[in-house]
Amino acid sequence: MLSLQNVSVSYGPIQAVRHVNIEITAGEVVTLLGPNGAGKSSLLRAIMGMHPISSGEIILNGQTLNGMATEKIVRCGLTLTPEGRQVFAGLTVYENLRLGGASRTDRQEVKESYTMVFDLFPILADRRNQQAGTLSGGEQQQLAIARSLMSKPRLLMLDEPSLGLAPVIVDQIFDLIARLRNSGLTILLVEQNAEQSLQIADRGYVFASGEIEMSGTSQELRSTSKIMAAYLGT
Repeated sequence: MLSLQNVSVSYGPIQAVRHVNIEITAGEVVTLLGPNGAGKSSLLRAIMGMHPISSGEIILNGQTLNGMATEKIVRCGLTLTPEGRQVFAGLTVYENLRLGGASRTDRQEVKESYTMVFDLFPILADRRNQQAGTLSGGEQQQLAIARSLMSKPRLLMLDEPSLGLAPVIVDQIFDLIARLRNSGLTILLVEQNAEQSLQIADRGYVFASGEIEMSGTSQELRSTSKIMAAYLGT
């Protein structure tokens, strides 16, 4: 479904991502693990067309995304829930969701998407007319994911969805990701919470200093305790 072939990303003279190869097939949950500053967010932004790659190729369902505008990439079925949630604080929950579906023209299906996200996130249904900036951190994270789902993605990328949340809320977020996985949605999950990520993912890649240091099934990565401790601090 998504193929990254020898992808590198640079910021001037600084090479943030070097020669990355990743394959994701439909229906999988794949996690990208690594410490802060490893280049994970830079890679996601490059996949979404928010920063140009310096070399390599990004292919989604046989179509090359290199040089494509972000809004067109979203229409191709790929979307990103960014780190730090980045909801529009002055807009209501409903208005945030409407922006998430702005690229769609299938009005009846958009209405169905509202129903779907309100079923997934009952608290957002209760607070649809409330300003997003007044929601709790966990509720804002739910809104950020729901906004992404409004674009009707075939592949959802989540960047540190548990960041800054209380443990009980983190558990709720991972329960939600499990439900999305069970619905058949393909997910690329970037996380520092290695243990919970590997419990939910099919496969994983360990990212360090802009490079893939190792990869394997979740079970294989969880069993390599020395490497996990070296790269992830677990």
